[in-house]
Amino acid sequence: MQSNSVLIIGYVWVEPNSSAAGGRMLQIIKQFILQKWKVTFASSAVKGEKAMDLNSIGVDVVSIELNNSSFDNFVKLLQPTIVLFDRFMIEEQFSWRVSENCPEALRILDTEDLHCLRKTREKAIKNKELFLKDNLLKEDITKREIASILRSDLSLIISTFEMDLLTNFFKIDKELLCNLPFLLSKIDENQIDNWKKFKERKHFTIIGNFLHAPNVDAVLILKNIIWKQIKKQIPSAELHIYGAYPTQQILELHNKKEGFLIKGYTESTNEIIRNIKVVLAPLRFGAGIKGKLTEAMVFGAPSITTSIGIEGMNESLAWNGFVTDDFDLFAKHSIELYSNETIWIEAQKKGIAIINTIYDKEKIGALFINKILKIQKNLKRHREKNFFGTIIQHQTLQSTKYMSKWIEAKNS
Repeated sequence: MQSNSVLIIGYVWVEPNSSAAGGRMLQIIKQFILQKWKVTFASSAVKGEKAMDLNSIGVDVVSIELNNSSFDNFVKLLQPTIVLFDRFMIEEQFSWRVSENCPEALRILDTEDLHCLRKTREKAIKNKELFLKDNLLKEDITKREIASILRSDLSLIISTFEMDLLTNFFKIDKELLCNLPFLLSKIDENQIDNWKKFKERKHFTIIGNFLHAPNVDAVLILKNIIWKQIKKQIPSAELHIYGAYPTQQILELHNKKEGFLIKGYTESTNEIIRNIKVVLAPLRFGAGIKGKLTEAMVFGAPSITTSIGIEGMNESLAWNGFVTDDFDLFAKHSIELYSNETIWIEAQKKGIAIINTIYDKEKIGALFINKILKIQKNLKRHREKNFFGTIIQHQTLQSTKYMSKWIEAKNS
């Protein structure tokens, strides 16, 4: 097997306890480490106190600057064989520099989720309009993100829904895409035996980073519509709201009397979900797949969510709870799932099936690495087949390049 040197350019530093994106990035890094490939993680972001110590797992860490030719010297010296860009904004900033200094390096874009899909849906919600796929074509962010996918040798796409959108709506060649959902361990009988039972669990929870607009919206929906109905029927229940970076708007929602409790950041969501009875996720917009929902399944908690919540997450398998976009029905199902042990146990079993069938890291990880190695073997031919990508690479990155050089000159 080919030995590789991997450079990951992060939009932010890796915070696996703060967001699903941070957890996913760590999963990808671990796949590279399993191959015994050398991994370097670089970012121009300010490193927060919640950032993981990547050195502890054998990853080199480097701070880099935007719009600075010092990166050219750094990457020329490093000579990575694979460069992974964390989100399309990072690809825009750095891929032309990688192309100039390491032309033979395989360039991979990790989309995290399709930003254009999430932002366009958010806009439709704010404007009280129905989201249509054609809306995507009007947005500049769509053009930027699709251009970034076309420029890259391979793009990692987290959900089957987004794969379908890219291949059937945007007509992107499947050879440029790799469906890479969360990479999770199978749930075995020993884990199941150690789960707390129905009667040992209590309360509801929602977990999510509050820098992520869909999570803020979901908490407001709970506060304004759903929770009052649940609390009326189950007076002893509490809703525990966890997430990094809560805003003042979120903090002010805390109400002990209503059992609406803003708990904020936690180091271990695992311990929370092990004790919680039901996970709530009334998501009205978003993209990708939802870490809060896979985590619920991994630790034996059924969930209630929306059609956006389950999008691309369970293929044809039954959901581990209920799915509805009617928030009055959402409250009713929440009460039912919380109160009925038989329904709760059946929902839990469905979650086990979803994790073990769709998110098996052994199977998915092997496919991911094999896809990389296959493209590397025929990189020249792979790029020749992606002729439109080479045109976009030539045209748009020339403008990005000269803008970056102009900013650098201005700053000096």
